[in-house]
Amino acid sequence: MLTRKMMTSPDPLSQNQDTPEEPEKPTRPIAPTKAETALLPPFAGISPNKIFVPETREECQQAVAEIEAAGVTGFDTEAKPTFKAGQKSNGPHVVQFALTDCAFIFQLHHHECEKASAEIIASKEILKVGFGLKNDHGQIRDRFDIALNHVLDLDQIFRKMGYRGQIGVRGAIGVLLKQGFKKSKSTTTSNWALPKLSPKQLLYAANDAYAALKIMEALQEEGHLER
Repeated sequence: MLTRKMMTSPDPLSQNQDTPEEPEKPTRPIAPTKAETALLPPFAGISPNKIFVPETREECQQAVAEIEAAGVTGFDTEAKPTFKAGQKSNGPHVVQFALTDCAFIFQLHHHECEKASAEIIASKEILKVGFGLKNDHGQIRDRFDIALNHVLDLDQIFRKMGYRGQIGVRGAIGVLLKQGFKKSKSTTTSNWALPKLSPKQLLYAANDAYAALKIMEALQEEGHLER
């Protein structure tokens, strides 16, 4: 007599026990969007009466002396925008430096400002802190025929923290300070080669450099940067 063998299905529980679980991939941090940072308390920025625009030799020398004494400065540049395809900018037209309590805006059509800016830019003793400084290297080399020395590009620090691309000053202020940093497009694309900058331009330029310095301080406090 033939006996029928019973076919048993595998126990799903035992299968799950035998199959090792795949480790979860760590998620990358994501910078807040422009809309999200707009809902945050505003970044106070630097007071307008602490923004200085040197012109004379004495004023420029005094500014350089203060920046040298500090040893570290927030840094950025501005250039008159180009709107035609293939048109090359002859900027920067403005170089800005910020300390913890003031900012200096150098307009490069003044010879003394150009000379003072070049001295700070080329210095290997003064740390220049900013965002997206890769773009500044080329313009500075073309304008001054010198290298941008001793810099800390904060975008690179955030990439090491897991953020993709360039986080920029707005995203960084949102992440670390939980504040909103407003940048007016009309001011961004304004004429930075004007003989006299508007109050809005001066405040914009000063806060770009000042915010970089505040972000560096926040990164140090959180242990992402050595003091």
